[in-house]
Amino acid sequence: MKATVSGIEAILVDLPTIRAHQLAMATMQQQTLVIVRLRCSDGIEGIGEATTIGGLSYGEESPEGIKLAIDTYLAPALAGVDASNVHAAMARLGKVARGNRFAKSALETALLDAQAKRLGVPLATLLGGAVRPTLPALWTLASGDTGRDIEEAEGLLAQRRHNTFKLKIGRRSVRDDVAHVSAIKRALGDRARVTVDVNQAWNEADAATGIAMLEAAGIDLVEQPVPRENRRALARLAARFVVPIMADEAVSGPEDAMELARLAGADVFALKIAKSGGIFGMLRTAAVGDAAGIALYGGTMLEGSVGTIAAAHGFCTLPELAWGTELFGPLLLKDDVVTQRPVYREFDLHLPEGPGLGLTLDEDKLAFYRRDKA
Repeated sequence: MKATVSGIEAILVDLPTIRAHQLAMATMQQQTLVIVRLRCSDGIEGIGEATTIGGLSYGEESPEGIKLAIDTYLAPALAGVDASNVHAAMARLGKVARGNRFAKSALETALLDAQAKRLGVPLATLLGGAVRPTLPALWTLASGDTGRDIEEAEGLLAQRRHNTFKLKIGRRSVRDDVAHVSAIKRALGDRARVTVDVNQAWNEADAATGIAMLEAAGIDLVEQPVPRENRRALARLAARFVVPIMADEAVSGPEDAMELARLAGADVFALKIAKSGGIFGMLRTAAVGDAAGIALYGGTMLEGSVGTIAAAHGFCTLPELAWGTELFGPLLLKDDVVTQRPVYREFDLHLPEGPGLGLTLDEDKLAFYRRDKA
């Protein structure tokens, strides 16, 4: 008898961060996760996660909206469907709701986790197998204070936890941001890569000025300097400078990837399972970039352990991943809702062992941090 989906629960979880995390559009003091529990008729449960950055300040989906979409539209559509046929289940969701990529990604992860557990294999094996057992993982220096960021980077280098550091810029003037980043790069020298993420904050003229100065300072990568809609500006900047320009918000799925490849609009694509609508969508986007000779990078929505490890299983299967990943989300959180948090060692994130994601929810912590606990 085939296993069917018997129940789905979407839970809002509010977790404190280890420090304020400054972005161009918001400052985060905590992170809200949407944890999905998908129960099947054979007793197997799959888990997934959807997480956004800064509520609605980053994109069209918020944690509250994700839960509402799952509870009202997506979960009812999956009731009684074959839990082992992930593609058919996701196709059904595509007919029920347009967009809602983050919500769909969490459900796809839960379906894949359950099926991999059913087969007794890691999720990466279900996807065809991991070509790398670990993933390089950078750290974002986002205190906004130059001296504090340098001290933080030096400590992480000494611990051999990270040797690539990203700076979130775009809140201050271009020259102030460049001065901040340049000082950090001078302090770290050749011991570490330093990249910047502008989070769409510059217009094309400011981007041209800023990138020229960043390139002169030895910065290794510039992420999404202009708004995602302005693809031609992104292409002009990519053609103008030697420092690689990465598209993040401008590339969600394979359709975006095709258009950017046609325009020669970026040197690097940032891949995220949430913005791609799930792991399979991410793999399709990666295939377009790879075929076009565009380098790939494993991005994050600052997920907790569930979302981070789901992305890691997908990224581990990619033939090429030239720029590593930024899967540091669990490290930004003071606590999590899994019994064993991911391992970061020798500059890499290590995939957990065991079937499915290789994670188990901590029921006590989930009960403590869930928003509706009262």
